[in-house]
This record gives sequence, structure tokens and C-alpha cells, in this order.
Amino acid sequence: MYAQGAFRIADGAEAAALVRASPFAILCLNGPDGPISAQAPLVGEVGPDGALVALTGHIARANPFWRGVGPEGAPALVLFRGEDAYVSPSAYPSKAAHGRVVPTWNYLAVEVRGQLTVETDPERMDPYLRQPTEMMEAGRARPWSVDDAPADYLAAMARGVIGIRIVVASVEAMAKLSQNRDAADHAGVIADFETREDPAARRLAALMRQERTTA
Repeated sequence: MYAQGAFRIADGAEAAALVRASPFAILCLNGPDGPISAQAPLVGEVGPDGALVALTGHIARANPFWRGVGPEGAPALVLFRGEDAYVSPSAYPSKAAHGRVVPTWNYLAVEVRGQLTVETDPERMDPYLRQPTEMMEAGRARPWSVDDAPADYLAAMARGVIGIRIVVASVEAMAKLSQNRDAADHAGVIADFETREDPAARRLAALMRQERTTA
């Protein structure tokens, strides 16, 4: 992923926070017949510095994605996308001054590369089921637990999935939030986003306010 300097997130803990906020990922491998992808929520495991060290989740056993992965694993590319919104040139006050503006897009993205391995034994599937569930249920008034399901039903579900784990080799993250614009244009984009019905645009506006305040 090309992460231009002004937008690149260098802090590993900040990149991990973006993954936690948008855990639904696209996983990519080079399969025997060419590139192949799958989609799944992934739990990020972090090290002492808060940076990502591994990702864990599961996919359907019927999904052919995992079948080309040998015992030693396979190199994988994992993509996480956060909020995104179109930026109109009309949002910039500089449009009226000189007109040298073009459309663009603001967005949050994380790209992870690492070695992907799979777990096929249903008897060893518990962490691959439990961890994503605990992540997504956290904060709910009455969180659902894997233990709430009948044991025989859960065993049947475990037979229908494959565990996925990626040991992280590198992370590239970016937050394109109009950091390259002057204060007036930056504020114009925020104001435009705040008028949108799109919840993603309004969330980006809040992040842009925070980014400009803490920069």
C-alpha cells in the first residue's frame, strides 16, 4: 500500500487501534490458479509496545481459500478499511481563490503482511471461535458467550469452520484526513462532511477535528 508521508501512520499502536475499530478484513493469498481472497473479522494480538503481532479468526470450511495453504503456511496480505468519504473541490475555500483544486477521497486503511497458517482440527477450534466473539460482544449490556450455546451445537459449528492465524511481518497504515490542505481548506472539508447524511463522513469530520487539534 502506498502511504504518502503526510498521511502515513508511523505509530504501531495507532495502527492496531484502527484494526480494532474496523476488524472486518479482506485476506489475500496467491492460490494455485492465481490470487484468491476471503473476508472475515480478525482479532489483533499486540505486543508490549501495542503494535500488532498476530491476527486470528476463522472462515467457513467450504471456502476454498484455505486449501492451498500448506503445513508451513503461506504469505498473506490482509486489508482493513475504516471510514471513507468523497471530498468535493467545492468544500475548499481555495476553489474561489484560484480554482486549482480537484476531487479526492478521505479514508482510513491498514495493510498487514505476514505468514498465514490454518487450523483444521475441530477439537482445536475454540480460540478461533471464542476470541472474535469476545471482541465483538465486549461492552454489550448482556454479552453473548460461546458457552451459551449447547455443546453439541457448538461442536457441529466447529466442524464447519477453519481457524486462521497470521503472524505479522509488516504493517502499513494511513489516515488521509486532508492533512495536506491549509487550515481554511481543512476546515471547509470538515464543515462539508458535517452536513452529510453519511455517518462515515461525520465520523471522519470528528477525526479531522481531533487530528488538527492534537497535531
